[in-house]
Amino acid sequence: MLPRVAIVGRPNAGKSSLMNMIAKAKVSIVDPTPGVTRDRVSAIVELECPSRTDETKTIEFMDTGGFGVYVAEGGRFDEVGNDLAKLTESIEFQIAKAVQGADLILFAIDAQAGVTPADEQIARMLREGGFRKRIKNEPLPPGANTKTPPIRIIATKVDGPRWEAHAAELSALGFGQPIMVSSKNNYMRREFLDTIYNLVPHATKEDSDQRRADLMLAIIGKRNAGKSTLVNTLAGEARVIASEVPGTTRDAIDVRFDMDGKSVVAIDTAGLRRKRSFQNMIEEFAFDRVKRSVDRCDVVIVLIDATEKISQVDEQLAMLAQKSFKPAVIVVNKWDMAKGKRNDKGELVTPGHFETYLRNELRGLWYAPISFISGATGLNVRKTIDLAFEMVEQARQRVTTGKLNRLVRGIIDERGPSDLRGRFAKLFYVAQTGVEPPTITMVVNHPEMFTPNYLRFLSNRFREQLPFTEVPMRIVVRARRQREDDLVAAEEGGEGATIRVARGRKGVSERLAGNLSLGEEDDRWLSDDFSEPVSVDDAGADSAADDAKPTAADLRKKPKSRKADHEGFDDVDDVSDVSFGGTPGDNADDTDDADDADDAGSLMSEFDTPAPKAAPKPALKPQSKPAQAAEKPAASVTAPAAKDAVKPAKPAAKKSAAKSASKAAAKPAASKATKKVAAKPAAAKSKPTTKKATSKKAAAKPSASRKKAAKKK
Repeated sequence: MLPRVAIVGRPNAGKSSLMNMIAKAKVSIVDPTPGVTRDRVSAIVELECPSRTDETKTIEFMDTGGFGVYVAEGGRFDEVGNDLAKLTESIEFQIAKAVQGADLILFAIDAQAGVTPADEQIARMLREGGFRKRIKNEPLPPGANTKTPPIRIIATKVDGPRWEAHAAELSALGFGQPIMVSSKNNYMRREFLDTIYNLVPHATKEDSDQRRADLMLAIIGKRNAGKSTLVNTLAGEARVIASEVPGTTRDAIDVRFDMDGKSVVAIDTAGLRRKRSFQNMIEEFAFDRVKRSVDRCDVVIVLIDATEKISQVDEQLAMLAQKSFKPAVIVVNKWDMAKGKRNDKGELVTPGHFETYLRNELRGLWYAPISFISGATGLNVRKTIDLAFEMVEQARQRVTTGKLNRLVRGIIDERGPSDLRGRFAKLFYVAQTGVEPPTITMVVNHPEMFTPNYLRFLSNRFREQLPFTEVPMRIVVRARRQREDDLVAAEEGGEGATIRVARGRKGVSERLAGNLSLGEEDDRWLSDDFSEPVSVDDAGADSAADDAKPTAADLRKKPKSRKADHEGFDDVDDVSDVSFGGTPGDNADDTDDADDADDAGSLMSEFDTPAPKAAPKPALKPQSKPAQAAEKPAASVTAPAAKDAVKPAKPAAKKSAAKSASKAAAKPAASKATKKVAAKPAAAKSKPTTKKATSKKAAAKPSASRKKAAKKK
C-alpha cells in the first residue's frame, strides 16, 4: 500500500486549496460555500527529496469534507428543499475512514481566523480517537495503520510574513510547531513539501509500480442514476457517499480496487442535469470534472436509469463520450426494478425491447455494447468490467499496412466517392498511425471528395472487416502534399499536381492557367501580380490587342497542355479565338456605330440645354438623320391631335429650322405672346450659322400652320 496522508479540518479552512497545491492540478472543487467537499477525494503525488539527491516518494493524499458542515442553519437546504443535514453522518464517516487508514494526519486551521470552537472539537476528537468510534465495527482496510498516526497542524492562509505570528499561536492545541503555508500565493510552499517528505515513510517498489492502473473507468450519468452505488459495489465498501439527495457527489473521486489480480480505478463523477438548471458555479466546476475524467480514462461507462425514460442529459452525456473517441459501454442500471414491467404499449420489458429503444435514442453510440446490471445487488457487475477490458484490447489492436491497402482499394474501386466535376478518387497510401483510438490515415488525390457521409460509409466497412467492431475509429484523409500557405492544389491537370507559391510574395512563379478551371471570382490569378506572366506573341497584331487581357472564362475555352502553358500562346490566332466580339482589327475599323452614338448624344443635349456655340459646318451633314426620323411621327398623328401637328421641315433645311421644328412639335398651341417669346431664342440660335431672313422665315412657318389649323377647327 502507498503511504496515505489525510487532510482534515472544519469547513472553509483551506483543505481543498491545499490539496490542489500539492497535486498541482484541479483535483478538488474550491468555492467559498461551506460543504462543497463531501467525499474522500484522493490523488497520488510524487514528492521530490529536499536535497534533490534521494529518490522521490509516491504518496496518496486524501481531501475530506468539513466536520460539522450542515449543523448550522445556513446552507442546510438546497434549492428544492432537501435537508442536507442528512449527509452529516455520511461526511463524518468518510472523515473517520480517512483518519483510520492514514499514515499522517494534516490538521488544517485558518491562521487568519485563529482557533475556533470547531477546531478545538476536532483537536479533542483526534487526541481521544473520537473519529474511530464513528466507524462502529467497520473492519480496517488491508495494510492500514493500526497505531495512532502522527498529527501535524497546517497553518493555512499565511499569505505573508505578517501572518506568521498568528500561525505560531496554533501551537497551543498541543500538536507541535505548526507548518505554515499559503495555497493562494505559494508562500513557504517549498518548506511545507520538504517537511511532509520527511514525515512520510517510503513506499515499496511494488506499490510505486502500481500507480498506473490496468483499467480506468469513468462512470458518467444523470442525477440518481446509481453511480455511487455501483462504485461502492465494485470497491466492496462504502467508499463514496450514496444518498437519495440529488447531487450528493460533486468531485471526481478515484476509487482503486483489485479484480482478478488486475488493478482498476473507477472514477465516480457528479450527477448532471440540464445546464440551464445549474444553480451556482459549483455545478459548473462539477461538469468540468466530468469532462476531465472522460479525458483521462480508458473506458467510459454511460449509466442509464432503467426506471426512467432517456432524457436530454443522457443524450448529451452520450455525445460527450462519442466526441472523446474513447471506448464506451452503455450500462443499464436498476434492471432488477425494470425487469418484468410493462411499457406504454402494454408489452413486457425485455432486454431486446430496451436495446431497440436505446439504439433509437442514442444514435451516436450505435456501435457501443449494452450491459444490463444492478449496482445494488451486483447483477452482471463483474461481467461489465470484463467487457470493459475487452474494449481496451480492441482499441489497442493494430492492422498491417498491406491488409489495409487491399481493403481500402477494394472499397474505393467498388464504390468510390462521387464528384460533380467528374473526377475520380485515387488512393496512394493507407496505414494505421495510432491506437486508442485506432487511427487510419489515407493519402489520396482529392481529400475534399471524401465527405463525412462517405467517411461514415468507410467506417462501417472497416467495422465489418477489421477488429474494431465496438470501439470508435478516427479516419484522417490528407493529400500527397500538405496544402499549406505555400501550396495551391491544381484542381485539374493531373492527380496530385500542385503549384508552389513564393512565400512572402503576391505572385506565383509559374501559373498553369490552361489546366485550371477557374470561376469569375478567380480572375485575380490573371492580374499583373505574377512574377512570370504568360507572354503573347503579338507579331502582326494591332496595338488594341496588346492591352486586352483574356478573362478566366476565355482561357477555359481553349485548354492547353502543360508545355504550351509555360511557353505562352504560339501566334496571334490564339488571341483571336478569345471571345472579344471579333478580332482586334475589326474592332479598330468599325467607326460608323460610334458616330451614330455621338449623333444621338448631341441631339439629346439640344433638348436639355441650348448649345453655347454653334456646331461647325461639317457636323451639319449627319444632322439630317434625326430630322428625317422626326418626319415619320408627324404623319402618323391621330385626328384629335391634328391641331398640334407641325409641318415637317424640308430635307435640305438648315440646323436652325430643325431646331425650331422640334421645339414646335414638343409644345402645344399657345397665345401670341408665347409665340413671340418662343421665336426669339430660335432666331438667336440661328445667327452664327444662317442669314437673318432665313431664320425669320423658318420661325414663321410653324405659326402660320397653327393659324390654318385653328380656322379648320
